[in-house]
Amino acid sequence: MEPFRIHILGCGSALPTIRHFSAMQVVECRGKLFMIDCGEGAQIQLRRSSIAFERLSHIFISHLHGDHCFGLIGIISTFGLLGRRSTLHIHAPKELQPMLEAQLKMFFNYDLGYEVLFHPVDTTRQDIVFEDHSLTVESIPLEHRMPCSGYLIREKPTLPHIRRDMLDMYEIPVSQINNIKAGQGYTLPDGTFIPHEQLVTPPHPIRSYAYCSDTRYMPNLHERIKDVSTLYHESTYANDKVDSAEKYYHSTAQQAAQVALSANAGKLLLGHYSARYNDETILLNEAKKVFKNSFLTNEMDVFDV
Repeated sequence: MEPFRIHILGCGSALPTIRHFSAMQVVECRGKLFMIDCGEGAQIQLRRSSIAFERLSHIFISHLHGDHCFGLIGIISTFGLLGRRSTLHIHAPKELQPMLEAQLKMFFNYDLGYEVLFHPVDTTRQDIVFEDHSLTVESIPLEHRMPCSGYLIREKPTLPHIRRDMLDMYEIPVSQINNIKAGQGYTLPDGTFIPHEQLVTPPHPIRSYAYCSDTRYMPNLHERIKDVSTLYHESTYANDKVDSAEKYYHSTAQQAAQVALSANAGKLLLGHYSARYNDETILLNEAKKVFKNSFLTNEMDVFDV
Protein backbone atom coordinates (compact mmCIF):
# COMPACT_ATOMS: atom_id res chain seq x y z
CA MET A 1 0.00 0.00 0.00
CA GLU A 2 1.06 3.58 -0.59
CA PRO A 3 1.95 5.46 2.59
CA PHE A 4 -0.78 7.26 4.52
CA ARG A 5 1.07 9.17 7.24
CA ILE A 6 0.65 12.09 9.59
CA HIS A 7 3.69 14.33 10.08
CA ILE A 8 3.38 16.35 13.30
CA LEU A 9 5.05 19.74 12.91
CA GLY A 10 3.44 21.46 15.90
CA CYS A 11 1.13 20.33 18.69
CA GLY A 12 0.95 23.23 21.15
CA SER A 13 -2.04 25.42 21.98
CA ALA A 14 -2.52 29.19 21.79
CA LEU A 15 0.58 29.91 23.88
CA PRO A 16 3.60 28.33 22.13
CA THR A 17 6.35 27.17 24.48
CA ILE A 18 10.00 26.21 24.13
CA ARG A 19 8.84 22.61 23.92
CA HIS A 20 6.03 22.96 21.38
CA PHE A 21 5.20 24.86 18.20
CA SER A 22 1.66 25.95 17.35
CA ALA A 23 -0.72 23.60 15.58
CA MET A 24 0.37 22.29 12.17
CA GLN A 25 0.46 18.90 10.47
CA VAL A 26 1.23 17.49 7.04
CA VAL A 27 -0.81 14.53 5.82
CA GLU A 28 0.80 12.25 3.23
CA CYS A 29 -1.76 10.19 1.31
CA ARG A 30 -1.67 8.48 -2.08
CA GLY A 31 1.47 10.37 -3.07
CA LYS A 32 -0.01 13.79 -2.16
CA LEU A 33 0.85 16.17 0.67
CA PHE A 34 -1.73 18.30 2.49
CA MET A 35 -1.02 20.71 5.32
CA ILE A 36 -3.66 21.04 8.03
CA ASP A 37 -3.39 24.27 10.02
CA CYS A 38 -0.38 26.50 9.64
CA GLY A 39 0.78 27.92 12.94
CA GLU A 40 3.62 30.33 13.52
CA GLY A 41 6.97 28.98 12.30
CA ALA A 42 5.50 26.58 9.75
CA GLN A 43 8.26 27.18 7.22
CA ILE A 44 10.89 26.48 9.89
CA GLN A 45 9.26 23.18 10.79
CA LEU A 46 8.96 22.18 7.15
CA ARG A 47 12.67 22.80 6.69
CA ARG A 48 13.43 20.63 9.71
CA SER A 49 11.37 17.78 8.33
CA SER A 50 12.02 15.60 5.31
CA ILE A 51 8.94 16.94 3.53
CA ALA A 52 9.41 18.30 0.01
CA PHE A 53 8.03 21.85 -0.23
CA GLU A 54 7.11 21.58 -3.88
CA ARG A 55 4.79 18.60 -3.28
CA LEU A 56 2.59 20.55 -0.87
CA SER A 57 -0.38 21.75 -2.92
CA HIS A 58 -3.27 22.28 -0.48
CA ILE A 59 -3.41 23.93 2.96
CA PHE A 60 -6.51 23.45 5.12
CA ILE A 61 -7.10 25.95 7.95
CA SER A 62 -9.51 25.01 10.74
CA HIS A 63 -10.17 28.51 12.13
CA LEU A 64 -8.68 31.97 12.44
CA HIS A 65 -7.09 31.90 15.88
CA GLY A 66 -3.45 32.84 15.38
CA ASP A 67 -1.94 29.57 16.56
CA HIS A 68 -3.60 27.90 13.57
CA CYS A 69 -2.96 30.40 10.77
CA PHE A 70 -0.21 32.91 11.64
CA GLY A 71 2.32 30.85 9.68
CA LEU A 72 0.40 31.05 6.42
CA ILE A 73 1.83 34.26 4.96
CA GLY A 74 5.34 33.14 5.94
CA ILE A 75 5.05 29.84 4.15
CA ILE A 76 3.56 31.55 1.07
CA SER A 77 6.57 33.89 1.03
CA THR A 78 9.04 31.02 1.47
CA PHE A 79 7.49 29.13 -1.43
CA GLY A 80 7.94 32.20 -3.62
CA LEU A 81 11.58 32.64 -2.61
CA LEU A 82 12.21 28.98 -3.44
CA GLY A 83 10.91 29.49 -6.98
CA ARG A 84 7.55 27.76 -6.70
CA ARG A 85 5.50 27.76 -9.90
CA SER A 86 2.55 25.47 -9.17
CA THR A 87 -0.73 26.79 -7.71
CA LEU A 88 -1.20 26.71 -3.94
CA HIS A 89 -4.78 26.09 -2.77
CA ILE A 90 -5.94 27.51 0.57
CA HIS A 91 -9.10 26.01 2.13
CA ALA A 92 -10.38 27.96 5.13
CA PRO A 93 -13.38 29.71 6.69
CA LYS A 94 -14.51 32.54 4.43
CA GLU A 95 -13.45 35.18 6.97
CA LEU A 96 -9.81 34.52 6.10
CA GLN A 97 -10.13 35.54 2.44
CA PRO A 98 -10.11 39.36 2.77
CA MET A 99 -7.25 39.24 5.29
CA LEU A 100 -5.18 36.93 3.09
CA GLU A 101 -5.81 39.01 -0.02
CA ALA A 102 -4.78 42.18 1.85
CA GLN A 103 -1.54 40.55 3.00
CA LEU A 104 -0.73 39.29 -0.47
CA LYS A 105 -1.37 42.73 -1.95
CA MET A 106 0.65 44.52 0.75
CA PHE A 107 3.68 42.25 0.81
CA PHE A 108 3.69 40.84 -2.73
CA ASN A 109 2.49 43.62 -5.01
CA TYR A 110 5.13 42.32 -7.40
CA ASP A 111 4.86 38.91 -9.03
CA LEU A 112 4.87 36.21 -6.34
CA GLY A 113 5.78 33.67 -9.01
CA TYR A 114 2.81 31.37 -8.53
CA GLU A 115 -0.94 31.57 -7.98
CA VAL A 116 -2.67 31.36 -4.59
CA LEU A 117 -6.29 30.22 -4.87
CA PHE A 118 -8.70 30.57 -1.93
CA HIS A 119 -11.55 28.10 -1.35
CA PRO A 120 -14.07 29.10 1.37
CA VAL A 121 -15.15 26.36 3.78
CA ASP A 122 -18.64 26.37 5.26
CA THR A 123 -17.99 25.56 8.93
CA THR A 124 -21.66 24.72 9.56
CA ARG A 125 -21.85 21.76 7.16
CA GLN A 126 -20.08 18.49 6.49
CA ASP A 127 -19.16 18.83 2.83
CA ILE A 128 -16.55 17.50 0.45
CA VAL A 129 -14.11 20.42 0.08
CA PHE A 130 -11.58 18.61 -2.11
CA GLU A 131 -11.76 15.48 -4.23
CA ASP A 132 -9.65 13.71 -6.82
CA HIS A 133 -9.53 10.20 -8.26
CA SER A 134 -8.05 8.66 -5.11
CA LEU A 135 -9.38 10.51 -2.05
CA THR A 136 -11.82 13.02 -0.58
CA VAL A 137 -11.42 15.73 2.06
CA GLU A 138 -14.56 16.61 4.03
CA SER A 139 -15.17 19.46 6.42
CA ILE A 140 -16.33 18.58 9.96
CA PRO A 141 -18.34 21.27 11.83
CA LEU A 142 -16.84 21.87 15.27
CA GLU A 143 -17.88 24.01 18.25
CA HIS A 144 -15.34 26.66 19.20
CA ARG A 145 -15.42 30.37 20.09
CA MET A 146 -15.36 31.24 16.40
CA PRO A 147 -16.30 29.38 13.19
CA CYS A 148 -14.19 26.22 13.13
CA SER A 149 -13.96 23.14 10.94
CA GLY A 150 -12.16 19.86 11.26
CA TYR A 151 -11.21 17.77 8.23
CA LEU A 152 -11.76 14.14 7.30
CA ILE A 153 -9.42 12.66 4.70
CA ARG A 154 -10.64 9.37 3.28
CA GLU A 155 -9.27 7.11 0.57
CA LYS A 156 -11.58 6.01 -2.20
CA PRO A 157 -12.10 2.25 -2.64
CA THR A 158 -9.60 0.48 -4.82
CA LEU A 159 -10.12 -2.51 -7.12
CA PRO A 160 -9.29 -6.04 -6.00
CA HIS A 161 -5.84 -7.48 -6.64
CA ILE A 162 -5.27 -9.98 -9.42
CA ARG A 163 -3.94 -13.39 -8.39
CA ARG A 164 -1.05 -13.84 -10.78
CA ASP A 165 -0.77 -17.53 -9.93
CA MET A 166 -4.33 -18.14 -11.12
CA LEU A 167 -3.77 -16.24 -14.35
CA ASP A 168 -0.70 -18.33 -15.05
CA MET A 169 -2.40 -21.60 -14.13
CA TYR A 170 -5.42 -21.01 -16.39
CA GLU A 171 -3.38 -19.18 -19.04
CA ILE A 172 -5.69 -16.18 -18.90
CA PRO A 173 -4.51 -13.42 -21.26
CA VAL A 174 -3.32 -10.11 -19.78
CA SER A 175 -5.99 -8.36 -21.86
CA GLN A 176 -8.62 -9.72 -19.43
CA ILE A 177 -7.11 -8.22 -16.27
CA ASN A 178 -9.22 -5.05 -16.28
CA ASN A 179 -12.41 -7.05 -16.84
CA ILE A 180 -11.57 -9.36 -13.95
CA LYS A 181 -10.75 -6.43 -11.64
CA ALA A 182 -14.14 -4.94 -12.57
CA GLY A 183 -15.89 -8.07 -11.30
CA GLN A 184 -16.05 -10.49 -14.21
CA GLY A 185 -15.04 -14.14 -14.20
CA TYR A 186 -13.38 -15.91 -17.11
CA THR A 187 -14.50 -18.77 -19.37
CA LEU A 188 -11.76 -21.16 -20.51
CA PRO A 189 -11.63 -22.44 -24.10
CA ASP A 190 -13.18 -25.76 -22.95
CA GLY A 191 -16.18 -23.91 -21.50
CA THR A 192 -15.13 -24.09 -17.85
CA PHE A 193 -16.11 -20.91 -15.99
CA ILE A 194 -13.67 -19.52 -13.41
CA PRO A 195 -15.54 -17.22 -10.99
CA HIS A 196 -14.21 -13.77 -10.22
CA GLU A 197 -13.61 -14.61 -6.55
CA GLN A 198 -11.02 -17.25 -7.46
CA LEU A 199 -9.02 -14.83 -9.58
CA VAL A 200 -8.58 -11.95 -7.13
CA THR A 201 -7.80 -11.11 -3.53
CA PRO A 202 -9.72 -8.36 -1.69
CA PRO A 203 -8.59 -4.74 -2.07
CA HIS A 204 -6.75 -2.98 0.73
CA PRO A 205 -9.05 -1.63 3.47
CA ILE A 206 -10.04 2.00 3.09
CA ARG A 207 -8.02 4.23 5.41
CA SER A 208 -9.17 7.55 6.85
CA TYR A 209 -7.90 10.34 9.08
CA ALA A 210 -10.01 12.82 11.04
CA TYR A 211 -8.47 16.07 12.30
CA CYS A 212 -10.61 17.63 15.01
CA SER A 213 -9.07 20.93 15.91
CA ASP A 214 -10.20 23.31 18.67
CA THR A 215 -13.61 22.24 19.92
CA ARG A 216 -15.48 21.63 23.09
CA TYR A 217 -16.73 18.10 23.69
CA MET A 218 -19.43 17.21 21.16
CA PRO A 219 -21.38 14.10 22.22
CA ASN A 220 -22.50 13.43 18.63
CA LEU A 221 -19.20 14.14 16.88
CA HIS A 222 -18.47 10.43 16.60
CA GLU A 223 -21.37 10.03 14.16
CA ARG A 224 -19.52 12.18 11.60
CA ILE A 225 -16.29 10.16 11.80
CA LYS A 226 -17.58 6.62 12.39
CA ASP A 227 -14.94 3.88 12.00
CA VAL A 228 -12.16 6.37 11.23
CA SER A 229 -8.73 4.72 11.09
CA THR A 230 -6.93 7.48 13.01
CA LEU A 231 -8.42 10.40 14.93
CA TYR A 232 -6.58 13.52 16.03
CA HIS A 233 -8.61 15.31 18.68
CA GLU A 234 -7.55 18.32 20.69
CA SER A 235 -6.83 17.55 24.36
CA THR A 236 -6.08 20.92 25.88
CA TYR A 237 -6.85 20.03 29.50
CA ALA A 238 -6.78 17.27 32.07
CA ASN A 239 -9.93 16.32 33.99
CA ASP A 240 -9.34 18.81 36.79
CA LYS A 241 -9.87 21.62 34.26
CA VAL A 242 -13.09 20.34 32.72
CA ASP A 243 -14.82 23.62 33.69
CA SER A 244 -12.18 25.59 31.81
CA ALA A 245 -12.62 23.30 28.81
CA GLU A 246 -16.33 24.04 28.73
CA LYS A 247 -15.81 27.79 29.27
CA TYR A 248 -13.19 28.21 26.56
CA TYR A 249 -14.66 25.69 24.10
CA HIS A 250 -11.88 23.15 24.42
CA SER A 251 -11.76 19.46 25.38
CA THR A 252 -10.09 17.30 27.97
CA ALA A 253 -8.01 14.26 27.03
CA GLN A 254 -10.68 12.03 28.53
CA GLN A 255 -13.37 13.66 26.38
CA ALA A 256 -11.20 13.17 23.28
CA ALA A 257 -10.87 9.51 24.19
CA GLN A 258 -14.64 9.21 24.56
CA VAL A 259 -15.08 10.52 21.02
CA ALA A 260 -12.55 7.95 19.75
CA LEU A 261 -14.30 5.14 21.62
CA SER A 262 -17.76 6.12 20.37
CA ALA A 263 -16.46 6.47 16.81
CA ASN A 264 -14.80 3.03 16.89
CA ALA A 265 -11.56 4.72 15.83
CA GLY A 266 -8.43 2.69 15.21
CA LYS A 267 -6.14 5.03 17.17
CA LEU A 268 -6.29 8.41 18.87
CA LEU A 269 -3.66 11.15 18.60
CA LEU A 270 -3.70 13.78 21.34
CA GLY A 271 -2.49 17.35 20.89
CA HIS A 272 -3.09 21.08 21.40
CA TYR A 273 -1.77 20.88 24.94
CA SER A 274 -2.19 23.75 27.35
CA ALA A 275 1.12 25.40 28.26
CA ARG A 276 0.35 24.66 31.92
CA TYR A 277 1.58 21.06 31.41
CA ASN A 278 5.33 20.49 31.45
CA ASP A 279 4.64 16.77 31.15
CA GLU A 280 1.64 15.67 29.07
CA THR A 281 1.72 12.15 30.51
CA ILE A 282 -1.23 13.08 32.72
CA LEU A 283 -3.28 13.68 29.56
CA LEU A 284 -2.19 10.38 28.03
CA ASN A 285 -3.01 8.41 31.17
CA GLU A 286 -6.48 9.93 31.42
CA ALA A 287 -7.17 9.17 27.76
CA LYS A 288 -5.95 5.58 28.03
CA LYS A 289 -8.43 4.87 30.82
CA VAL A 290 -11.17 5.35 28.22
CA PHE A 291 -9.43 4.46 24.94
CA LYS A 292 -6.35 2.31 25.22
CA ASN A 293 -4.88 2.99 21.78
CA SER A 294 -4.13 6.65 22.54
CA PHE A 295 -0.86 8.46 21.78
CA LEU A 296 0.73 11.81 22.57
CA THR A 297 1.94 13.81 19.58
CA ASN A 298 5.26 15.64 19.57
CA GLU A 299 7.08 17.68 16.95
CA MET A 300 8.57 15.55 14.17
CA ASP A 301 6.57 12.47 15.15
CA VAL A 302 5.25 10.48 12.20
CA PHE A 303 2.19 8.25 12.58
CA ASP A 304 0.93 5.69 10.09
CA VAL A 305 -2.83 5.93 9.60
